[in-house]
Amino acid sequence: MHMTLEADYAVRIVEFLAAANQKVDARTISEETHVPLRFALKILRKLVADDIMISYKGAHGGYMLAHPAGEITLRRVIESVEGPYMISRCQQGEYACTHTASCRFHEIYNEISEIVRQKLDSYTFADVSGAGHPSSTEKS
Repeated sequence: MHMTLEADYAVRIVEFLAAANQKVDARTISEETHVPLRFALKILRKLVADDIMISYKGAHGGYMLAHPAGEITLRRVIESVEGPYMISRCQQGEYACTHTASCRFHEIYNEISEIVRQKLDSYTFADVSGAGHPSSTEKS
């Protein structure tokens, strides 16, 4: 199991902007994060729509974080592009387990997904940037 490429790129983009701590144009974001420009623009639109980024139009436009890096969690960025985190499609409301009337795995998957969501919520982009914040090895 792994994150989608889009989620990986979104994390890279937010990490880059957290470190930059200033407005940066889309081309520079694309070049510095090694995300193709068209894909970066698609991701940036989602991050702006979810109030993670601010977009500035015009010749001197660009993007910057809408909130301090310490307020933006890894979960928020990943879910911005992927939707709510869940380990199995059986957790989706429209999906019905077909092999039994009461699927025992549903509860197990919910429990595991909740643990992962909590862990992703425990890391902010201030944490991962390492700028005077605890390192990931200090997290429990």
